[in-house]
Amino acid sequence: MDRDIGYVSTLFLLLLEGIVLLRVMLRPQREPASRIAWAIAVIVIPIGGIVAYLLLGEPRISASRRARFADIEQHLPHPEESRALTAALDAGPYAAPFALARSVNGLPPTEGNRPHLSADSMSAIREMAADIDAAQSTVHLGFYIWLADGNGVRIKDALIRAARRGVVVRVLADALGSRGFIRSRHWQELRDAGVDARVALPVGGLIWTLIRGRVDLRNHRKQLIVDNRIAWCGSQNLADPEFRVKPRFAPWVDLMTRWEGPVARHWQFIFASDWHAENGDDISALLQEDGDEASASPAPVSAGVAAQVIGTGPNLAYPAMTACFVALIHAARRELVITTPYFVPNEQLIFALLAAGRRGVDTVMILPRHNDSRFVSGASRSYYADLIAAGVRIYEYRPGLLHAKTMVVDKAVGLVGSANLDRRSFELNFENNILFHDPALAAQVRARQDSYIAQSTPITATDINNVTIPLRLWRNLLAMMSPLL
Repeated sequence: MDRDIGYVSTLFLLLLEGIVLLRVMLRPQREPASRIAWAIAVIVIPIGGIVAYLLLGEPRISASRRARFADIEQHLPHPEESRALTAALDAGPYAAPFALARSVNGLPPTEGNRPHLSADSMSAIREMAADIDAAQSTVHLGFYIWLADGNGVRIKDALIRAARRGVVVRVLADALGSRGFIRSRHWQELRDAGVDARVALPVGGLIWTLIRGRVDLRNHRKQLIVDNRIAWCGSQNLADPEFRVKPRFAPWVDLMTRWEGPVARHWQFIFASDWHAENGDDISALLQEDGDEASASPAPVSAGVAAQVIGTGPNLAYPAMTACFVALIHAARRELVITTPYFVPNEQLIFALLAAGRRGVDTVMILPRHNDSRFVSGASRSYYADLIAAGVRIYEYRPGLLHAKTMVVDKAVGLVGSANLDRRSFELNFENNILFHDPALAAQVRARQDSYIAQSTPITATDINNVTIPLRLWRNLLAMMSPLL
């Protein structure tokens, strides 16, 4: 009897293992290294590998949420395209990144925008609060991390003041990133003041969440849209630079941009998709060119910055954020400067960076010296030797955790926003970035990048050669594990 039970159990496990292996091989958009890693895990550790793959192997969201996103994308009105601007960009040397960005959300590039780069994290919070205090019709806010500290409460108080004077205030906070704030009295104070505050990607019961979709798929976006004419985008969360959740790595150094002009309505499109996905009220009228608030907004000036909104996430059919990064890297001809706190590239991205260095592009990467994730820190450094050998210059920022996510090409084109150069941003997170073409703004971001370099330690070939074999093995092991998403 026991032998029969053992035989049936073994047969069942082999059958289940075969089914999961088949899924590993058939899953679309999975790079070969990731397929191999998961196949090995399922074969070598049958039960643990199967359970891990079913829970973490695919960036899946629940069927109802997938259907909701598809319906939202289909029915939200898309803005009209400026044929003159599109033709001008298509004729220029950076046509490919803008053409690819248009394919992500169906949002064309805009012109006549007026950007502003905040001086630092504290300035950005003060300026965002001032915009909320000056709001006349709507305030839409969505952030990944919201802490009940000085900056978090400053924004909360500004939202409450806006709601009490009759402004329609809609708020989204990620269920995991902002869990402490959502459970605090501050969240209830927002609702009591009339703010429509909703939780993005609610977790619910852990077991049920893992069954219906991955618990670690998060809304990592940072966005504020005021009166349909002002939009904020960048890397900063609603928190003090001291970031008391992880104070050992403070200060967190961020970069935030403020935009006035038609690009703000495109930000509204990204917020609307998030808002409708969480069963919020219909705000699609704000996306219409002739909507009430649109007509009340000042007309954009003809001169200004060309800018394009990119909103990516696991609801898309392919890893669009990777493609946008890579397209911009390939477009570089003279210089490429990148800052990111988390660098865990896939093959597509690392090959693009190596190619940039080898073809003579002055390629610079600025990463934090001390990272809040040991996994990311070790995996990042496993790529240093190949990058330096290809001619890429690497700097490690010393004073705190460099959290800014920036990419500037040839001092003319840039990308700023919430997405990191890691696999979470590529496949798991909902991200928002802005692609721009403007030498003046590019110069400002480059100046900020230069200030980071001035406070950084250059990594040399000698440093790489001095890494011990055990440490090199450990870093390479971490990098090997990175495809196991």
